[in-house]
Amino acid sequence: QVQLVESGGGLVQAGGSLRLSCAASGRTFSSDAMGWFRQAPGKEREFVTAISWSGDIRYYADSVKGRFSISRDNAKNTVYLQMNSRNPEDTAVYYCAGRSGRWPERTSRHYDYWGQGTQVTVSS
Repeated sequence: QVQLVESGGGLVQAGGSLRLSCAASGRTFSSDAMGWFRQAPGKEREFVTAISWSGDIRYYADSVKGRFSISRDNAKNTVYLQMNSRNPEDTAVYYCAGRSGRWPERTSRHYDYWGQGTQVTVSS
């Protein structure tokens, strides 16, 4: 079983940048696709981005395309979410997730294990 721990959340001003990290432990996740989801207050959890096991395939939600970037370092068992040009609508709890499959998916039901989430707040 893989455990995920997100870090890097906090308060940032609109237009600023932030990088989230998701560290995996328990077993190597190098064969797993990984994703980031977020949930804003009063809203359902939504897909943000996902990456294949090798990093060659990446998916992004339209709302973050061109502003956010996902990457992974399998040697460090860590996946990253670089967030640029943030706006208040990006305020949410961000969750890292993994699936026991090599290819990324956009829907949360395809993911097998999840982190606890990290709060990101963007002030205007």
